Amino acid sequence: MDGVPRVPEQRRPGSSPEPEALRFSVLGPVRAWRGAEPVATGSPQQRALLAALLLREGRTATAAELIDALWGEEPPSQALAAVRTYASRLRKVLDPGVLVSESGGYAVRGLGEGALDLAVAQERAAQAEKARNTGDLCHARDVLNRALSQWDGETLAGVPGPYAEAQRVRLEEWRLQLLETRLDMDLEQGCHAEAVSELTALTAAHPLRERLRELLMLALYRSGRQAEALAVYADTRRLLADELGVDPRPGLQELQQRILRADPGLAEPSAPMAEPVAVPVRPAQLPATVPDFTGRVSFVRDLSEVLASASGAEGQVMAVSALAGIGGVGKTTLAVHVAHQARTAFPDGQLYVDLQGAGARSAEPETVLGSFLRALGTADSAIPDSLEERAALYRSVLDGRRVLVLLDNARDAAQIRPLLPGTAGCAALVTSRVRMVDLAGAHLVDLDVMSPDEALALFTRIVGEERVGSEREAALDVVAACGFLPLAIRIAASRLAARRTWTVSVLAAKLADERRRLDELQAGDLAVKATFELGYGQLEPAQARAFRLLGLADGPDISVAAAAAVLDLPPEDTEDVLESLVDTSLLESAAPGRYRLHDLVRLYARACAERDEQPPAEREAALSRVLDFYLATAAGVYAIERPGDRLVDDLELTEYPGLRFANGSAALDWLYSEASPLLACVQQAAGTDRLRRAVDLLWAAKDLTESGANSHQYETTARAMCAAARDSGDARAEGRARTTLTNVLLVYGRIQQAEEQAHRAMELAASVRDATAVSWVANDRGLICLHQSRYADGESFFNQAIEGHRIAGNRLGEAVTLANLSRAYLGLGNVSTAVSIARHSLAVHSELGRPMRRASAHFALGLALAKANRHAEALSQFVDAQGIFTEHRQRLWVGNTHFRMAEVHLGAARPAQAAQHAEQALALGCVGGDRMRGNVVALLGRALSELGQADRAKACWQEALNLYEQCGVAEAGEIRNLLKGTTAA
Repeated sequence: MDGVPRVPEQRRPGSSPEPEALRFSVLGPVRAWRGAEPVATGSPQQRALLAALLLREGRTATAAELIDALWGEEPPSQALAAVRTYASRLRKVLDPGVLVSESGGYAVRGLGEGALDLAVAQERAAQAEKARNTGDLCHARDVLNRALSQWDGETLAGVPGPYAEAQRVRLEEWRLQLLETRLDMDLEQGCHAEAVSELTALTAAHPLRERLRELLMLALYRSGRQAEALAVYADTRRLLADELGVDPRPGLQELQQRILRADPGLAEPSAPMAEPVAVPVRPAQLPATVPDFTGRVSFVRDLSEVLASASGAEGQVMAVSALAGIGGVGKTTLAVHVAHQARTAFPDGQLYVDLQGAGARSAEPETVLGSFLRALGTADSAIPDSLEERAALYRSVLDGRRVLVLLDNARDAAQIRPLLPGTAGCAALVTSRVRMVDLAGAHLVDLDVMSPDEALALFTRIVGEERVGSEREAALDVVAACGFLPLAIRIAASRLAARRTWTVSVLAAKLADERRRLDELQAGDLAVKATFELGYGQLEPAQARAFRLLGLADGPDISVAAAAAVLDLPPEDTEDVLESLVDTSLLESAAPGRYRLHDLVRLYARACAERDEQPPAEREAALSRVLDFYLATAAGVYAIERPGDRLVDDLELTEYPGLRFANGSAALDWLYSEASPLLACVQQAAGTDRLRRAVDLLWAAKDLTESGANSHQYETTARAMCAAARDSGDARAEGRARTTLTNVLLVYGRIQQAEEQAHRAMELAASVRDATAVSWVANDRGLICLHQSRYADGESFFNQAIEGHRIAGNRLGEAVTLANLSRAYLGLGNVSTAVSIARHSLAVHSELGRPMRRASAHFALGLALAKANRHAEALSQFVDAQGIFTEHRQRLWVGNTHFRMAEVHLGAARPAQAAQHAEQALALGCVGGDRMRGNVVALLGRALSELGQADRAKACWQEALNLYEQCGVAEAGEIRNLLKGTTAA
């Protein structure tokens, strides 16, 4: 950040900030405040004087310098008197002692810390530079953004005079340098897709600034948009040649060549990775390390660093690391591997013991201490009898030595406390299935399963590259079926290695059957089931029951509240038992208040439930309770989000209660955080008598489709429920399931499929007189007609829906459908009626209170006003809609609104703003299917074309054409004509 203008801190030594301190701004209009109250700064010339003094960094400016600053070479005849008048007026409105007269001139002194926005920006820019130099890019970006936030429009806006003009140019150049620095850090941290939108707008505003063009090319390339990146270079080269008669600078040319070569160095940010720290250790009693040890790089580094802290030159601490994890996760293998790596750092002794903590009879500390003392050279006759005396002698023998002790398979902290060296320079590694939370000073490590890459690497090392390489997909299926658990992978790989006639696919098929998977995962004296059995056998009755029942529920994890429903316990008691299971490593803490079972542990828990849960009906009761919990809670969220919607009165009744929320934000937080387990609960109910409740839960959670984040999982679940309802012959459930499927297909923009589902849903709902479903499906069919330009049919369906909603007293349904009816009238060319109906929809939504659905009315009204060429009013409606969609995390609709705002800006001849909104829509990655994405890219091309970026526009149109041709829509012809026009030109 060279060339940063400096303004030193202007504060009297020892002074304390006043309650109502003065503040000034120059990075925008020149303004002053006393506390929160604005201070009048007078005429433009008077503000120019104030700005000149503020920018003097507390130094005195002579009268001649101020005259030159305000008027330049042609001052008025009374210039000196005018300067004195301006200074006198300012002195009256500022605090005493701030504007001082000195040596025939003036100065601004005695300002508090943070009193001038420029000084704040300078301080934050310096902090950002320091953080960046130390490698803390996240903090640097945050601080630099806060520095840039000090600007409020044009620097020294409206201030006359040559000095102000020079400073305006200087500070604007600095602001652009800061922006470029921050954008460079954005790209270093992988935020390329988000940066494209901002860079598109900046390059349009500063077309000759090559650094911005370079950053835009890199951001586009990393976003997978190579053609557009190259088009930026072509536009830049042509612009520089036309405007300045020069070529792009060498850095820009080199970047173009690297993009053409698809240089791998451009693909990802270049932030260096920290090298793992390894501290050698050489314990004499350690078991042999496995020759095929694989992965675990971060854990090896972490544990090695802890050992290094004990074996360093100063030897100030005795380090203890306690590794915890489920059976088979590789705790011992990792600990032994780390110990072997560090053996030269502990030359005075290496001790190892298997404490057999998972077995029925664990090792006694007295026995272990006797063994250790003998290994350290103590004669049998000198070894005392009691535990306390042996522990004291053990610590004395280790005094002054550097020894590593590996305590494997510990039962609990009480077992190992006497075995810790307690001497500076020594270290202990402990492995256990129990988390040693009560072991003071221990470095706790929770060992998780392998990553997919690590798991595949281990499998390959055992089986052989040739067999795995020819069936890589099957090998991935195998390690996934093993839940990436090292013991399971080792067993599966060993079985395959011993059977030359088996292919990897044969093994994958055997492991695909969940009912047989645990039986398949055994080889010799190794068995996954036996490993889990050891942990299960040590549980208390309440823990064992919780473990069995938790295994019944599908889903990646479970919240305390949902687990309380499964166990039929109060939340407080539920959390206690879950935390106790976490300490045994049979359950994992996924996040605060959320828990999960490893896939193989879940299979074992279900086997235990089938074998041990009494009475057997309790298994079904547990699943029924959690479904009730989700349905009751989701219905509550739906009611908060849609006041006036009567759907909640027409859902299946529940016996187990749900959660209640104080506000809509908390309700949505719950819905999105529970999306995956909720949808898994729905799908698990297929083929059971819980089917109707499950389908209603899916409908009540329909907000998950419009967020864009859970649409794929929602669609999969909806299709499964359609099939289950059809197979069971339940027309009501099938009609509602197909209604939910229609919703998500509309989100994806798959209109033909949506029409098929909606038609069938209408038939089914009508056959069982499900009036609620009939009304909502009629609305969906109207939306489908809008996509197909069948506006008269759409009007008919919308009117049918409105009539149904009015009969049911569903005011929200009526308001939503009115907004959609407005769009049908737009298609029919009746713009005034469309505006009127959209305003009616907005009025009803406003009466109902909850803003979420009101956004659709703002959106519809924006469309109608845009059609009427009332651009400013349309933009106002879209801004309101976008704010609501953003607040309620509706990414799909945020993207759609950006697209519509881009359309308005383009129609109003503002291509730079249009391009920026189109880029923001694309950056969200969720606009409603390929056809809609084609619309956005095509519009971006038009905006870029009007900005003179012809090559990049052509690249956009080519992408749009590809998307339209895939969808088979008529818009493809229009894009072909645009591309022909660029070719002809």
